[in-house]
Amino acid sequence: YRTHSVSHTKATEDTASITVALLLLTLLLMILKAHKSHRYPFQLHHCSQLDYMKYPPPPGPTPWPLVGNLLQMGDQIHLSFTCLRQQYGDVFKMRLGSLTVVVLSGYTTIRQALVRQGEAFAGRPDLFTFSAVANGTSMTFSEKYGPAWMLHKKLCKNALRSFSQTEPRGSGATCLLEEHVCAEAAEMVEVIRGQAVKGKLKQENGPDVAGIDPVMPIVTSVANVVCALCFGKRYDYNDKEFLTIVHINNEVLRIFAAGNLADFFPVFRYFPSPSLRKMVQHIRRMNTFMETSIEEHINTFDKNCIRDITDALIALCEDREENKDASMLSNSQVIHTVIDIFGAGFDTIIAGLQWSLLYLIKFPDIQERIHQEIDDHIGTGRLPRFSDKPEMPFTEAFIYEVFRHASYVPFTIPHCTTRNITLNGYLIPKDTCVFINQYQVNHDIDLWGDPDTFRPERFLGSSGLLSKELTEKVLIFGMGKRRCLGDGFARLEMFIFLTTLLHGLQIQNVPGQELDLSTDFGLTMKPRPYRITISSRF
Repeated sequence: YRTHSVSHTKATEDTASITVALLLLTLLLMILKAHKSHRYPFQLHHCSQLDYMKYPPPPGPTPWPLVGNLLQMGDQIHLSFTCLRQQYGDVFKMRLGSLTVVVLSGYTTIRQALVRQGEAFAGRPDLFTFSAVANGTSMTFSEKYGPAWMLHKKLCKNALRSFSQTEPRGSGATCLLEEHVCAEAAEMVEVIRGQAVKGKLKQENGPDVAGIDPVMPIVTSVANVVCALCFGKRYDYNDKEFLTIVHINNEVLRIFAAGNLADFFPVFRYFPSPSLRKMVQHIRRMNTFMETSIEEHINTFDKNCIRDITDALIALCEDREENKDASMLSNSQVIHTVIDIFGAGFDTIIAGLQWSLLYLIKFPDIQERIHQEIDDHIGTGRLPRFSDKPEMPFTEAFIYEVFRHASYVPFTIPHCTTRNITLNGYLIPKDTCVFINQYQVNHDIDLWGDPDTFRPERFLGSSGLLSKELTEKVLIFGMGKRRCLGDGFARLEMFIFLTTLLHGLQIQNVPGQELDLSTDFGLTMKPRPYRITISSRF
């Protein structure tokens, strides 16, 4: 037994020694690579020496060996990049581990890159997380820019348009989208009323926390809209399948926002990653749910009765021989298109509504002005509709100011250059990862004058109408070829949820509650927890 134990111990020590040696060798190789990358910060094989003589690479902070500039960024990356812009300008480079990144700031520069030179900046970087999540089939995350991607985008736009034009089933709404959103917004108001009554009863029967937490009513209502759009199905708020879908989506976004070392240090691709493994498991569960739902849709499909976006996609792909565009869209791409739409319509709206309520209780005079606009235009006899939006400029201005001031989507999903390109006199080689700093644009003092002040009136011209010249400078849905396809839907949904809530309720701060407008960095930045009290207006 002792001999076996000694042999086992020696074998363990040998294995450990080999492992340490391999790690040290890997570390040495990475340091050498980092040193080389510092001397030649871009992929030189993509650019000729003449290119570098004519156009310099972008400036940027000196990277450290191995880690690059990772340790210089802090935990509020959007703020760090905004500060670096003051030193290095609108185009500067960073090295995150072994990944060289170019950061773009400034509205004019970003517009030049994403709109005027849109094709050159329309790629997606080959990040390990992207490939692990979607395996190249997601239009949003991992599909390379080119003819196939453009056809995928065209089909997705056509499906969204087809669904938005589908007539509702006798509700008085103009389309199915309006029917779903208006019904769910009204339901959310009733859920909040119910929570307030329960909270009041608890306080009367004993000490309890004052007010209500608005997060769950918002999450479940928005999730139900997305489920209705994607699957043609509304869930009870306590339905297990529904809660599982919401949980999976939240977990994927949470893990995704935390980042993955393998994106910055390729060697970590070969090491176990519990967070990445968990995210892939969640994605597989979501895929299974989507596959089951799509199979049910295929079996019950009727081209004369489009129930949801999945039906609209199936209609486009049903006869792939006649529809040459659809013939290039695989079943896996259909599934991921629905997943992309689900994710896009979920977190952005939820965060926007959470921020909106926080600003409404922090600035009650602004809430009063929205109430007045609702009373003047809508009155008490009906609920808000899509057609009310152009007639309520102050409410729209408030929504744009929430987008701008909270700037809760600080960066777009990373872009990638599709060819060698010059921008602001700097050479950016093909396949360079590009970050778009939306937060900086939304807080640019040269654009807004007083960017730290929450002031919806800034978007209203002298006539009291919304200024398109200013609203188009608010960045939250991206810009150019990779702009979010559902941004118009998102603004309509925000408008209906907000106005329906304020049509029936007045929202107040809980006495003594300090309101904190700070946040933690993430894909979408949520406000810190807060509670509200409500009172009925009618």
